[in-house]
Amino acid sequence: MHADVEDAALHAAFVSVLGDSGPVGAGVLVADDLVLTCAHVVNSALGRGQFDQSAPPRDGLLRLAFPLVDREREVSARVEPGGWRPPRADAVGRAPVVPGRLAHHGDLAVLRLVGSAPPGAEPAPFQLHDCEREVVALWASGNPVTTIRARPRVVAAPWVALDVVGGVGVSAGYSGGPLWDRARQAVVGLVVAVHEDAQAARARAGAGGGHQDRSPAVVYGISLPAIESELPRMPPLRVPAARRGVQQLLVALEGVLTTPASVAQCERWLAARFGFPARDLGTDHARLVRLAVGSRRGVPELLEAARTTLAHHPAPDGGAAGSPGEPWERLRRAARIVSPTECLTLDQRRDLAGLLARCRQATPDALLAAVLPYDAEPRALSGLADVIDVLEAYEPTDRQPVPPLLRAVVLVAGEERQTADQLTEDLQAWTERVARRTGVPWAAVCQFQADVADRRAAARAPSAPPPPADGAGGGAGRLGRAVPRVQIELLPTGGSKLFTYQIWAWDAGAQPRLVVVQDRDAASTRVVEDIRRVLRTEVREDPETALVEFFVAPEWLGLAIDTWESEEGDEGGAFVPGLTRRLVVRTTTRTRECYAGWKRRTAALASAGRLVFGEKYADHKVARANLEVRPDVGTVVLCCDPARHGQLLRQCVQAGVHTVLWHRTDHGEQVGLDLSSMLEGTEPRGVPEAVRLERAKAMAEPGIPTHRGGQLSLLHDPPDHRPPPLAPEPWVLAEPAS
Repeated sequence: MHADVEDAALHAAFVSVLGDSGPVGAGVLVADDLVLTCAHVVNSALGRGQFDQSAPPRDGLLRLAFPLVDREREVSARVEPGGWRPPRADAVGRAPVVPGRLAHHGDLAVLRLVGSAPPGAEPAPFQLHDCEREVVALWASGNPVTTIRARPRVVAAPWVALDVVGGVGVSAGYSGGPLWDRARQAVVGLVVAVHEDAQAARARAGAGGGHQDRSPAVVYGISLPAIESELPRMPPLRVPAARRGVQQLLVALEGVLTTPASVAQCERWLAARFGFPARDLGTDHARLVRLAVGSRRGVPELLEAARTTLAHHPAPDGGAAGSPGEPWERLRRAARIVSPTECLTLDQRRDLAGLLARCRQATPDALLAAVLPYDAEPRALSGLADVIDVLEAYEPTDRQPVPPLLRAVVLVAGEERQTADQLTEDLQAWTERVARRTGVPWAAVCQFQADVADRRAAARAPSAPPPPADGAGGGAGRLGRAVPRVQIELLPTGGSKLFTYQIWAWDAGAQPRLVVVQDRDAASTRVVEDIRRVLRTEVREDPETALVEFFVAPEWLGLAIDTWESEEGDEGGAFVPGLTRRLVVRTTTRTRECYAGWKRRTAALASAGRLVFGEKYADHKVARANLEVRPDVGTVVLCCDPARHGQLLRQCVQAGVHTVLWHRTDHGEQVGLDLSSMLEGTEPRGVPEAVRLERAKAMAEPGIPTHRGGQLSLLHDPPDHRPPPLAPEPWVLAEPAS
């Protein structure tokens, strides 16, 4: 399909936000007279500081254009009351943003048109982003020549990071514009910032704009869940027209709303929720269904409207809401066919997201594993609310009548009971309310809660066996607490002495945050100083010491990162992360191609041995054959000539090996024996600490030059790291599982 046809719906909704000298950003039409953009774009258009938090004055008119619909016409707009979410530094409150800092929260604005949009303009359909799909974005002018293509790299609330894989170089002016998924014909988020490291920009400029640097530019987007969370009172967004099950839904609705009065009242209820005028005269079932299937969470809203309507207009044949009457059950079944991934209304989803944002005990991956223990599909999870979005698609079973969504909320409530009784009570009340409205037997929920409590008590008993990991009660004990992590992605430059980098912080119970972006060449001492600052200000290390993870390209796996230190200062001397923190190297080359091997080796780690690659295994073909013969091995020790390490490391990564340990300068049989004995009896999760202690011993005994700890390198992608959710792109920064 030609791009002009693929992007027709995007072009009809694309908006340019104009300043005194031309476009300053973009936006997207989300309703007949509403435009969504970034708050900093509005500030720029009004000549204010980009991060100004004060609401624009009511008389502050903005100039907009729909360049791909009517290039000559301009439209005026004002910021909608209640639709101003200025940039802020934290998830709650109004802390100011330091200019240039990534990432920040908020940064959204809803604009109401003064007058009507030009003929041909149509609100855009929206869908949740897919971590495997490419998206496109346009610069503020809307000229198709400025189209860039990007692929999601990592989800780290409140933003999604995307690598630019095609098109022109990025620059200011993409902000506020829609991220368009061509395959699904829907907007999946808004561009909020762009980043290109200095060397890539210089190289591209020197090549006349055609150079493709190995370090791609990065586009940051605000995802749909973040938009809906920040703007809960915005009318439901449109979605691509639903097809399967619509006729079944229509017939089922006719069996429930059997009188003109009930149909009219149902429309009035939907009109209040969706923000359109009720028609009353001429209302019919088909109109109700069209309204529902064309809006985000519209089908759950239709069910709630029908339930409310039936409270005042009971069906004569026993189909009252909440009863097991066949008409109502038929309506619910048809709704799941039309909307298989949504069962919560806008308010139910918003209320639950607000409660989960206050939870500190459960972690997303552990919760998903507890509720869906056999789910092997890679997931991009940045918080507990993302788990809820996944679980909405799952129905109850004969064996377990409580759906996974409600089971997850019960488990989280149990975790929070130890520290926040009031929060537990709120989660309990939410569960009861939603169960009754969605037809889940409350007695079954109570029984599941009792089972969870029993298993939790058994798990605390000294001689008790571990609780079962099944969908009926797995995870009833602690859902798990992952140690905090600081993740540093070193980006390739011209040599190995200077670096550009990004630093992410992940704290147990919180969400991964991008806290440092360094796009100018910096020495290793600057990298270490930034790590120390992040450890002090962004991560709670008590009671666990943070794990420091470096993500590097394959050719940099031999960097002596564990020896890096900061400059001497007045703060107790130099800081050496490799000595005082568990420090490992991970690689950015893992892809979905190696995920099957990684998963297989994960399952076998408890009983698997290790391979030692000495000189006779130095040939990469021989090494590969050994890895094929031993598909259970998750640990490899290299003791061959260091010149061979690079090729062997790539073989290990491709085969899905979790852990590779080697000495950077020494080799030989004795080195292999020493390193193997160091790992003897060490669990996979304990390898980083074992290596750290060996490094410390080498530094504590400088008079013993043969001590192996001084030059140890560790490649470590163990089972407590989430599988690659963003393949087939490189396996890069990801939130760990517990």
